[in-house]
Amino acid sequence: MKNLHNALLLKQLYQLKTFGYKYTDTKPFSYQEQNPLEFPHSIEALKNQALSCHLCSLSKTRKNVVFGKGSKEAKVMFVGDMPLTLEEEKGEPFLGRGGEMLTAMIEKVLKISFNEVYITNLLKCKPSTNQKINETAFHTCKAYLFKEIELIQPKVIITLGEKPYHYLTNDTTALQEIRGTVFKEKLYTLIPTYHPNFLLKNPSFKKEVFLDLKKAKALL
Repeated sequence: MKNLHNALLLKQLYQLKTFGYKYTDTKPFSYQEQNPLEFPHSIEALKNQALSCHLCSLSKTRKNVVFGKGSKEAKVMFVGDMPLTLEEEKGEPFLGRGGEMLTAMIEKVLKISFNEVYITNLLKCKPSTNQKINETAFHTCKAYLFKEIELIQPKVIITLGEKPYHYLTNDTTALQEIRGTVFKEKLYTLIPTYHPNFLLKNPSFKKEVFLDLKKAKALL
């Protein structure tokens, strides 16, 4: 909850910045008061809010917002970094060869159906080619991600790639150094590993991901 509140506060500050504020007497986020920027309390309503989000520069170039999808009762959540071109066109995460590989890993290693998990990305909008992503985009979308976690309440979160791990934990340790480590958080267990799209280019790392998912399987 604290992470979500902090992320919402940052989201509010970035929104004020887009409105042109340099100084403001707006009250910080309060645990006791209803915040005007508080997220809705259902995945469907949260998705609708994300679809109309214009709080960072990525909204100016996107074709579609790519929100998470999957079971609302998922015990396992996968978090990638950002959508690819095909995913932006279809408005769905983890399509194409990377999505096929993720599906195979879920069904063959975790031994559960793809429909039983929840998959999402840190960024909900795809950056355009050569577009530099600033911190505003990551911090704004991080608030959506924390709310997704709060609503789904997964038992295990598997981060795919370096960015999701960094922004969920505020730990900037290189992925190769902490990959496969089991982090016991207050409300869930976190396991960072490589992204399926990385494995398509570096198939020799599939064994490491297999071992990481076996750890997740043991926790279930």
